[in-house]
Amino acid sequence: MNHIDGQKLQNGSDIRGVALEGVPDETVNLTPEVVQTLGNAFVNWLAQKTGKPTTELSVGIGRDSRLSGETLSQAVIEGIAIAGSQVHNFDIASTPAMFMCTVTDGFNCDGAIMLTASHLPFNRNGLKFFTPQGGLGKTDISEILAIAESAQVIKEDTKGKITRDDFISVYAAKLVETVRQGVNHPHNYEQPLTGLKIVVDAGNGAGGFYVDKVLKPLGADTTGSQFLDPDGMFPNHIPNPENKEAMAAICQAVVNNQADFGIIFDTDVDRVAAVDAKGNEINRNRAIALISAVVLQEHPGSTIVTDSITSDGLTKFIEQLGGKHHRFKRGYKNVINESIKLNNSGTESWLAIETSGHGAMKENYFLDDGAYLATKLLVELAKSKLQNKSLTDLIDDLEEPLESEEFRLKIKIDNFKAYGNNVINRLQKFANIQDDWLIVPNNYEGVRIACNSPTEKGWFLLRLSLHDPVIPLNIESNVAEGTNKIATRLLEFFQDFDELDLSSLSRS
Repeated sequence: MNHIDGQKLQNGSDIRGVALEGVPDETVNLTPEVVQTLGNAFVNWLAQKTGKPTTELSVGIGRDSRLSGETLSQAVIEGIAIAGSQVHNFDIASTPAMFMCTVTDGFNCDGAIMLTASHLPFNRNGLKFFTPQGGLGKTDISEILAIAESAQVIKEDTKGKITRDDFISVYAAKLVETVRQGVNHPHNYEQPLTGLKIVVDAGNGAGGFYVDKVLKPLGADTTGSQFLDPDGMFPNHIPNPENKEAMAAICQAVVNNQADFGIIFDTDVDRVAAVDAKGNEINRNRAIALISAVVLQEHPGSTIVTDSITSDGLTKFIEQLGGKHHRFKRGYKNVINESIKLNNSGTESWLAIETSGHGAMKENYFLDDGAYLATKLLVELAKSKLQNKSLTDLIDDLEEPLESEEFRLKIKIDNFKAYGNNVINRLQKFANIQDDWLIVPNNYEGVRIACNSPTEKGWFLLRLSLHDPVIPLNIESNVAEGTNKIATRLLEFFQDFDELDLSSLSRS
């Protein structure tokens, strides 16, 4: 087992690296040998946390459709088995399913690993780790990497048992039952989606199971569903609900097939976006509003936790429904942990959701599960049909911005965090002396400014990226050319910062 550079492999609460040759200047650092070491380190870590010997541990392994997935999955299985632990090989699965194998009777794995790099290019891969308490955090990953770096290899005389199991069918069956119970159709309990045409775009990732194992048993017509077959080259579009080409593909599929609803997953199915019967996107603020409306019907007064770049119109919408909007930080783990924290302190929060499509519900272990969110929306779709209504009637009152833009300003020096924070601090001082700009209170990252001029009527948020030498700038406006007016004023302010690449803003 070879040397591991944990600093290069850790990406927050995940491990990610280059698994295949083929991209210039990207050297492979996530080799089978490295992954085998990481598997062994994980059961070592699990043994320390649970107090069980490794020979009494069981671990579930799943992967998405990436080209390197099968080879790396065999490597991680070997690393676990040589420690004497039992391995359940689930082959192609979803990230949420991997958590569920730790809390599902008949499996109850002590831990699980998903091999995925979400929507990143074909040459990348990574590992996500779970225990019955949820996805591991940044500190946990650092501990596992430290074990791996120290080469504390556990090797038993007898390898652990390796079985190949179909867990995705078990996971899907629970989603099917969620719809049946949620709709409680008076005449067709078993197939409450009969008469509805629903198309799915899996982007050649791991989400293709949703058609055959969830929708068809519920009676849905899935004609027109596309890119369901796993293909690690992702030949049709990037499997990412935030990608414009991907969203255009599912919107067109809904229109072409005259479908009632469209669903698009990312590669490992922890994110989702949707499309209504007219071919309109239901993502970002619209997706948050729709699932918030569902949650607030079930749990009146709940606090909805979102990331920092959600719109003012969303806040108004949630408050009109009797809920509370807690706008927190970017990063799906941040919003989930904040929602859990609120619940622990006595404030009911049933939904934590990010504009990227990551959404987690209290009723579902606070697991960011794209398939579960889609399933909750299908329940409302079927109930709406029974009442001769449209699902999107729920968000008729959502006020959406006329314009919305995101710019990513690159920082051209190594010490980018200090430089970026200085830019943000100086912008706060600048905003304080502008008559028509107001710093928004209770902001948890960067600086959010309300722009009250009649020619701007909007807001912007400037924050430092979690991992990259970038300052993302989000601007929204309710008037034509408003984002351009705000961007122009900011461009003038940024001229004093020589180490900022302003090219993206200059082209606006």
